[in-house]
Amino acid sequence: MTEHDAPGPAGATAIPYARLTPDRLLDAVESIGLRCDGRLLQLNSFENRVYQVWLEDGSCVVAKFYRPSRWSDAQILEDHEFTIDLAQREIPVVAPLLIDGRTLHAFEDFRFALYPRRGGRAPELDDSATLEWIGRFIGRIHAVGAVAPFRERPALDVASFGEEPRDWLLAHDSIPAALRPAWRAAIDQAMDGVQRAFDEIGQPRLLRLHGDCHPGNILWTDDGPHFVDFDDARNGPAIQDLWMLLSGDARAMSSQLGDVLAGYEDFMEFDRRELRLLEPLRTLRLIHYSAWIARRWDDPAFPAAFPWFGTERYWQDRILELREQIAAISEPALVV
Repeated sequence: MTEHDAPGPAGATAIPYARLTPDRLLDAVESIGLRCDGRLLQLNSFENRVYQVWLEDGSCVVAKFYRPSRWSDAQILEDHEFTIDLAQREIPVVAPLLIDGRTLHAFEDFRFALYPRRGGRAPELDDSATLEWIGRFIGRIHAVGAVAPFRERPALDVASFGEEPRDWLLAHDSIPAALRPAWRAAIDQAMDGVQRAFDEIGQPRLLRLHGDCHPGNILWTDDGPHFVDFDDARNGPAIQDLWMLLSGDARAMSSQLGDVLAGYEDFMEFDRRELRLLEPLRTLRLIHYSAWIARRWDDPAFPAAFPWFGTERYWQDRILELREQIAAISEPALVV
């Protein structure tokens, strides 16, 4: 089972949030005993719907309404259990609120969780001290994640992030006919390179990961970073939570990763063999991203946000991107 066919509540439709009106949203929050003052603000999220909700006592909570049919209840609860465990160890993550002994709630067709509001700004990733600080906390997250794997959540692997999305796009005629042969040739060559890289290093150690640890999911305050949105948490190699912090050419990325690992390895040993997976993992993410948008096209938020998706120009750019990744995969791994 993948996240795309996990069972959801009865009544999930092709337009999953059509019935999540402001009144129904507030009714959901009040159904678990909180009193809203009527104000709410939609926050940036496409996969789920996330709102800041004001309460009558003047405080705020963040309400996250899960996309129907994506994750099972057991998979959502594993995300919650992991983040609560991290928070109890004083690792700066934003964990769901426990209300009446539960973190996952249901209202009509929707499952939702409430979180405390936590502000912050984007981290300054050009600063060595910032990277080292972030690295320390990712190391602590991974030290906990290494204790035991997720039981219900899937692993990040070549099949689920590369082969399955590729096959879905082909089966649903997502690529314009004129570009389909070139795209197919590029993606097959890229996938061959990805598979060779995984074969070269053997089975990496799989940890419970954040899974989507890009800078937008790290909020910075004067007290340092805190990590949000573990919705994509899964089992995978440690490098998955590190490579999205890097940018620039190989020399720049080596320097940045050195700073991250200077903090990371205070708490968790890093297997240097995984450096070989950096560009293959980037390639898998690019493939998965195109399929993610295509799968969600019935959600009106997606055509509005991605009007260029599906055009010939879009797929021409993806072909060029894959060819660049084919070259990048063939380059030697970073040296740190």
